[in-house]
Amino acid sequence: MFDVISDRFDGIFRRLRSRGKLSADDVEEVAREIRRALLEADVNVRVVKDFVNRIKERATGSEVAQSLSPAQQVIKIVHEELAVTLGGTTGHLSSSAKPPEVIVLVGLQGAGKTTAAAKLAYYLEQQENKRVLLVAADLQRPAAVEQLQVLGQNISVPVFTQPTTPEEVAIAGRQEAERLGRNVVIIDTAGRLQIDDGLMEELNQLCKKVVPDDVLLVLDSMTGQTAVDVAQSFRAQVDLTGLVMTKLDGDTRGGAALSVKEVTGLPILFAGVGETTKDFEAFHPDRMASRILGMGDALTLIEKAEAAFDAEATARTQERMAEGLFTLEDFLDQMQQVRKMGPLSSVMGMLPGVPKELRQAEVDESQLGNIEAIIYSMTPAERKDPSIINGSRRRRIALGSGTSTQAVNGLLKQFTMMRQMMRQMNGAKSKRKGGKGRRGAGVDIPGFDLSGLDIPRPPGA
Repeated sequence: MFDVISDRFDGIFRRLRSRGKLSADDVEEVAREIRRALLEADVNVRVVKDFVNRIKERATGSEVAQSLSPAQQVIKIVHEELAVTLGGTTGHLSSSAKPPEVIVLVGLQGAGKTTAAAKLAYYLEQQENKRVLLVAADLQRPAAVEQLQVLGQNISVPVFTQPTTPEEVAIAGRQEAERLGRNVVIIDTAGRLQIDDGLMEELNQLCKKVVPDDVLLVLDSMTGQTAVDVAQSFRAQVDLTGLVMTKLDGDTRGGAALSVKEVTGLPILFAGVGETTKDFEAFHPDRMASRILGMGDALTLIEKAEAAFDAEATARTQERMAEGLFTLEDFLDQMQQVRKMGPLSSVMGMLPGVPKELRQAEVDESQLGNIEAIIYSMTPAERKDPSIINGSRRRRIALGSGTSTQAVNGLLKQFTMMRQMMRQMNGAKSKRKGGKGRRGAGVDIPGFDLSGLDIPRPPGA
């Protein structure tokens, strides 16, 4: 996500940190490089000009001159102004005094409205405990209704439609939500060009009839400034309240996301960050600014971990680790919970302090699938005690998992080394506490306290 602009900022900040005091010429040079980086990322020219002027104004003032670390202060200023450009504060959906709350999704053909409708429904049900009804009012695109019905079935959200007109479907959908006791209605409309006066008038009539609390424009972030132009045109004709950016995970430049708020005044409320229904999140300008600048996004990572990890299961695993009873079944359970957080490359990008090379490394998710297959091909006794796995058992496991004996050997070797490290850590903690209490007390999941681990040095070191 935003790899191109992140790389440019990384290079600018690396050179900036190598300097002591910053002169006016240094600030001008940084501003010039930032301007070039943003323009190459397809950010709107006016937005770039305003952003750079704010940076220069703050960087040449006493805020930086009196700082003990001028370079870090400039980086802090860039982060704060970038967050402002992205929207400043986190936006929210409007609340309705009388349920159901009605949300209408609009946009061009192919922007991802139908998928975004299902993702938003899943997000509201899981994160905000809402009871959602999806309404399929896209009666133009072939199989649009069927697509939404399949998506709704996958996330256990009911879908309403009828073979009449979009207006009548929307009105009947709201009535159906009241009958079923659903407190949120999400209406998926047909894609339309902003220059098609007939379809735009149809959309306005639909909104007048159902009186939505929110009208969200769905934009494809990978279209750059075209998405900004579309947002301006739609806003001139429809009473929009917010934006949904789709395909943000595939956007390497970020021009649309960085421009659209300042150009249109509309907040980005949600972002699609992957292909699955779960890859959808609220848009936080400050967190996104941190990701762009390579600072990670610890808060979103924590939220994903809290949603993915079972607290009771994690506590049980912690106890087993402390007692030296960590098995391949526990290892598999922990790995599966980590995978629930999303693609590993996305998780790595949220970790603060991770080097750029590691953050952008391609992670082969199929290797994790191979590990699962190997463990599932073991008997319960083998998972609990890998030491009984001899040569013939390894060959059987390799055949059952569709892998090789080398892959089985590699997994068992890595697991043995990991379990030995856990025992060393637990023993070191017990020594620090000066007692013979339970080993490993205080081990945290998923991180470990390594301060007490006595790592042997090589001879002559």
